[in-house]
Amino acid sequence: MTTLTLSSGAAFAADQTDGGFINDSHLNVLLRNAFINRDYKGDSRDRREWGQGVIANFTSGFTQGPVGFGIDGLAQYAVRLDGGRGRSGAGGIDFFSQDNDGTAKHDLAKFGATAKMRFSHTVLSYGTQRPVLPIITSDDSRLLSETYTGFMLDSQEVDGLDVSAGYFTDEQRKSDDSHNSGLKNLMFGGASYQFNDQLRGAFYASNVQDVLNKQYLGLNYKQPLAGDQSLDFDFNGYNSRLDPNYAKSLDTGRSNTIWSLATSYNLGIHTFKIAYQQSSGSTGYHYGGYRNQGGVGDGGNTIWLSNSYWSDFNGEDERSWQLAYSVDLSGIGVNGLSYDVAYVRGDNIKTAATDNGHEHEFFNQLTYKVPQGPAKDLKVKLRFSTLRVSSDASDYNVGGEEVRVYVEYPFALF
Repeated sequence: MTTLTLSSGAAFAADQTDGGFINDSHLNVLLRNAFINRDYKGDSRDRREWGQGVIANFTSGFTQGPVGFGIDGLAQYAVRLDGGRGRSGAGGIDFFSQDNDGTAKHDLAKFGATAKMRFSHTVLSYGTQRPVLPIITSDDSRLLSETYTGFMLDSQEVDGLDVSAGYFTDEQRKSDDSHNSGLKNLMFGGASYQFNDQLRGAFYASNVQDVLNKQYLGLNYKQPLAGDQSLDFDFNGYNSRLDPNYAKSLDTGRSNTIWSLATSYNLGIHTFKIAYQQSSGSTGYHYGGYRNQGGVGDGGNTIWLSNSYWSDFNGEDERSWQLAYSVDLSGIGVNGLSYDVAYVRGDNIKTAATDNGHEHEFFNQLTYKVPQGPAKDLKVKLRFSTLRVSSDASDYNVGGEEVRVYVEYPFALF
């Protein structure tokens, strides 16, 4: 359910001012309390994790002159509040990694730094990176953030054009403080372009050594209508080709093309959306995970597709439809409160047992953000999802009920 909004791990080059290293420096802190409970159907064991996290992000300005230099820092700490007694270890939750005896970590601390250099409207950085691009998206949707180590370039020399490229040699999982996820290297590059006020497009490509090559294409068009009405059209698509040995290790084919097209009608505080998504090829769409666990290693949120909720609806040959509704209740006097609901149904899933497996998900989320006062920007998110998967597609996905409760409080120290 992602729209085309892009950013890089380093600060946007065009957003830099000339205040200097000290005056343009900021230290932002995020307190995040997160709880996820998954009640799986069938023989799968239920999973639950709960933790308190603190993420401190320091961003410096640049030294003055034709070439400016700066440094950023990232500190993350989390303590486990629940998730023991055999309930931890779900890949889709991944708050705290398990030790060799299967016990989840009690707490974890992670630190990183990034050196950066700016020339004109171009920033080159090396160190801890958290990219947010369709081709590699560092996962920040759990308790702590997933990070990478390597070089990243972001250039905005041409008005409306944002060029990004990178070379990473390490991935630090969001649930562990070690650097042993198994990634050899990951290269990527591409650009987004704002053609006008209504049309934006993007193209990116990546290579994960010994895993896959991937390309992404995205287009977003906004059409204003009379009054407070508008139409949004959002297209996202990936083409992937797996390394032969990697495909063999998964006992699957090598090629996949997956795309989605969503149309949203906005009427004041209401948004109505329909979407279609289709996967084709000899395998499903592969992304995320960790290399030493058989995953791709290209970021836990690298799926900018309309029908991605609890399930991603990304099975081999799967096709899916979505109906969704969102309302911003600030428009009727409840400032800061919003509600999102969606129903997605997928079929035609190819597995070893069938050519027509199916699944469907019912998604609900209530969000409240404090609009003013001492707790301004405090956000509470309550989510409940129900997922059902046919028994002949159980080697692709597992159904159940999921509850998420997030409380986040961001604030700036300077």
